Amino acid sequence: MQHLRIDDAEVRYDVTGEGLALLFLHAFPLGLAMWDGQAASLADAARVVRFDARGFGGSTRVDGPLTMDRIADDAAALLDHLRIDRAVVAGCSMGGYAAFAMVRRHPGRVRALVLGDTRAGADSPEARAGRAALAERVLAGGATVASDAFLPKLLGATTQRDRPELAVRVRSLILRNAPQGIASALDGLGARADSTPTLADIRVPTLVVCGEEDTLTPPSEAEAMARAIAGAELAILPGAGHLASLENPAGYDLALRAFLARVAAS
Repeated sequence: MQHLRIDDAEVRYDVTGEGLALLFLHAFPLGLAMWDGQAASLADAARVVRFDARGFGGSTRVDGPLTMDRIADDAAALLDHLRIDRAVVAGCSMGGYAAFAMVRRHPGRVRALVLGDTRAGADSPEARAGRAALAERVLAGGATVASDAFLPKLLGATTQRDRPELAVRVRSLILRNAPQGIASALDGLGARADSTPTLADIRVPTLVVCGEEDTLTPPSEAEAMARAIAGAELAILPGAGHLASLENPAGYDLALRAFLARVAAS
């Protein structure tokens, strides 16, 4: 793992493999370690780049909300540092929201998009209020509060029934993060822009991926995004919930590897 100074923060990042640049943006409330499997399995097909958003893992936290624009700008700065002009940007959940911010703020850096278990729309007022309330509880009670609140929603029914060891791993990923970082991200998630208008502006190859058992951003959301993005491909992965790349890594990697090959050939 390495660190890059960006403005007033130290951002932890990792680079594995060679070839087509593939930038992963992690889900809330995890970190770059959620992509360990992909960093290993796809290293022969891509130069895999991943980083901890500010306040997560080994990156220092931001004062105030961790906005999706901030994550996108940090991603662009990391690409600059690595001398990568354009990358396939693959985001899961919060990482998908940050990917939309990259399309708006740094369109020239995006060679292709992979939108995993995410949605285009902004939070409703009720959802924003719920995030704000949870942020207060996390600050008072620690990362365990976030784990207790989110873990049952992050994993699909099949995973919860058949793979208890994955639930333990995801919980450990959440507990690595400081309460302040989790709370800042909750504030940023609640304040994020509606990316629905962004969909019609996307002109790069796009793969939309969703776990069949995802209840947070269900397949209907993925189908709507795929319809709205010109030429987008859609992959619904069985036996997986909101963290499809962790719950069905074989299916996720197969879909992503085939997509990368098409992007490289285009």
